[in-house]
Amino acid sequence: MLLRSFTLKRKLLFIILAVVTAAFLPMAATSQAHDAPSSSDQPETNYRWKAFGGYGYTSLNQVNQSRSGLQGVDLSITRDFGRYFGITADGAAYSTPYATPVVQNTTLTPTVDMVLLGPEFHVVVWEKFSGFAHVLLGGEHTGGTSQTPNISFAGGYGGGAEYKLKSRIGIRVFGDSIEQSFSVTGNSAALGNSAHKTRNPRASIGVTYSF
Repeated sequence: MLLRSFTLKRKLLFIILAVVTAAFLPMAATSQAHDAPSSSDQPETNYRWKAFGGYGYTSLNQVNQSRSGLQGVDLSITRDFGRYFGITADGAAYSTPYATPVVQNTTLTPTVDMVLLGPEFHVVVWEKFSGFAHVLLGGEHTGGTSQTPNISFAGGYGGGAEYKLKSRIGIRVFGDSIEQSFSVTGNSAALGNSAHKTRNPRASIGVTYSF
């Protein structure tokens, strides 16, 4: 009788343990899925900011008889608002890359500085490759050429592509066309402050960092 009672209690204990274990298995599986997701199922981090820095080139159409463009550095930062849209602030500085002047028969050594701001539209094209387009407005300053005026409103449009090397780091290349208003002759006294529209293509390649 005692042995039978002990056997019944042991069976009852096993049943209770089995029920409790079965009840906790889904919770344990869910917890494991959240705490240690596989690399394939884990979503990528969505960074809100992206900084860019790289080599830049621009032509020099606002100066007569220019025989080459200018080289320099291009820096920008983009704040993303959602998956496809962001606001970009861009700053660039260019100067002559050679010891000799870039304008024929002169001693001029032009420089170009610009600060631009505008919307950027971007989309993932395929796996680690993405593309973007932007429209930028701001101002530009030309130095070393006696231009009148030497500061002008500027703006344009362009786009490029980016390849993601790592989660935060990528390589970006882009080109755009920036229009501004400068006199196109060194004889500023003849033109006074009259504006003359010129358009300068520029290009840049560099590294992005997302954070």
